[in-house]
Amino acid sequence: MEDLKIGVYVCNCGTNIAHVIDAESVKNYAATLPGVKIARSYRYMCSNPGQEMIVEDIRSQGLNRVVVAACSPRMHERTFRNACRTAGLNPYLCEMANIREQCSWVHNDSVAATEKAMALTRAAVLRVACQEPLEGLTAEMCPTTLVLGGGIAGLTAALELADGGFPVVIVERADRLGGNLTRVDLTAPHFDSARDLVRERIAHVRGNPNVTVMLRSELRSLSGFVGNFTAEIATNGGKPTKVRVGNVVVATGYKEFDASRVTHFGYGKLPNVITSFDFERMLRAGRIETKDGRLPQYAAIIHCVGSRSEEFHAYCSRVCCMTALKYANEIKSAIPTCYVSDLYIDMHAFGKGCEDFYKRSSEAKTLFLMYGKGDHPVIRRAASTDDCDMLIEVEEKLSGEHIEIPADLVILMVGMEARADAADVAHVVNISQDKSGWFIESHPKLDPVATTTDGVYIAGTCAAPKDIPDTVAQARAAAARILAKIAKGKIEIDGVFAEVNEEQCSGCRMCNELCPYSAIEFDADKKRSHVIPAACKACGACVAACPSAAIKGRHFTDAQIFAQIEGVLL
Repeated sequence: MEDLKIGVYVCNCGTNIAHVIDAESVKNYAATLPGVKIARSYRYMCSNPGQEMIVEDIRSQGLNRVVVAACSPRMHERTFRNACRTAGLNPYLCEMANIREQCSWVHNDSVAATEKAMALTRAAVLRVACQEPLEGLTAEMCPTTLVLGGGIAGLTAALELADGGFPVVIVERADRLGGNLTRVDLTAPHFDSARDLVRERIAHVRGNPNVTVMLRSELRSLSGFVGNFTAEIATNGGKPTKVRVGNVVVATGYKEFDASRVTHFGYGKLPNVITSFDFERMLRAGRIETKDGRLPQYAAIIHCVGSRSEEFHAYCSRVCCMTALKYANEIKSAIPTCYVSDLYIDMHAFGKGCEDFYKRSSEAKTLFLMYGKGDHPVIRRAASTDDCDMLIEVEEKLSGEHIEIPADLVILMVGMEARADAADVAHVVNISQDKSGWFIESHPKLDPVATTTDGVYIAGTCAAPKDIPDTVAQARAAAARILAKIAKGKIEIDGVFAEVNEEQCSGCRMCNELCPYSAIEFDADKKRSHVIPAACKACGACVAACPSAAIKGRHFTDAQIFAQIEGVLL
């Protein structure tokens, strides 16, 4: 075995690390560890000068191992691996010690934090001495993409991919394309026609020879790995078809909150209490009227029905506020004599042009009334002597008064929630959901369209409530990620994955049942299991569970883990 020549690099991370940890002391200590040839401390190791320092030392000092004591590997492991690769060193001979999130950010005692940083760095040095050079693999990339959902997100993603010259298959459960947007009249804040937006997208999809549309269809199973999935699609409740695809875009949308679950609004009991989608049908029909055909003299709009509520959904559905302002403007335009009241918790005018829209709406003589987040208005029938159909009681927050508001028509702004079949979709495509049922992205800020399953992307309101511009942007982002992969022609597979020693494998199939990524297959002829490297995430569940000790985790061998533990405990 070659002599160890380890380079240790301690990052100050500006003051993120250095304000608690004595980085110079950590560097000096690291220089005394066995196998360490050079140790340095620098303000920002992830910066270009920091990376160039590592590259130069590898070349000039002949380093064959690198340890970087800095932030979480999730943030910059790839950065430092690429620096090693640039210098000609195998990237898997680089190890990171997390002395920021696990040390400086969680401790106030500088002496104790510095000692802990030394221990973490020592553990990394002992571990990297046991690491081996690894090589990644490659696999063919199927250029066809499967898009689940034919709403505005699915249509946009499909068009981006198809216009790039690659085949797309759209699977839609309904009997037509368009999704929830087909139920909307105009969009806020500019009153664009939703119908025109959908028609334009559908026309382009129908006219593109690269797009295959499968209506009244659903995905029954998805096997394989990124670049090489096999999708089984059932049409009209039967007729399964197998399609080979390289990537999947999940754009299954949302469903509206069931307003009958909120008893104090009287939905389903009071005939003139309707939901926002009921009102959209009125607008599309071209007439705003009560149940008995009268023009309403008083109209009230109530926000956050099902949203921002500990009883139902704590999150904000984002689109409701501007849609409510749109309704107020449309009512005043159609019935100038109608008194419009807008009851809200907070007014969220976050989008482009929305604050101006809010200002214009207030100038249109809409009465805005604010109620508390833990409170709610109560609707009851008016007396026969009252000049209205209903009365709304509310504790108005700004005035501090108990107010009664007349109403002939009440519009409930129902929030968005995850579809009832979201759990089934998540199971089939092997992605996760949060506590509210929305699909979870790989990273909410750095990777907002990818999932933990390579090759499966999410777009639109299946991931969280959002408006049309954000939905379209996310769909295009997902398509861009896929196009970048297809352009390479091959899939690069990380060198870190589990391996099965078939001579030791007993064929018990325990690992098959445990793998959360469906990355282990059983060969019925050999009666042995084997790992699909492209699907494996190196979580180690199979390694720990194998009763025959037949599975090895590359880059996480027993020797490496024990060396790291020993380094911490010395």
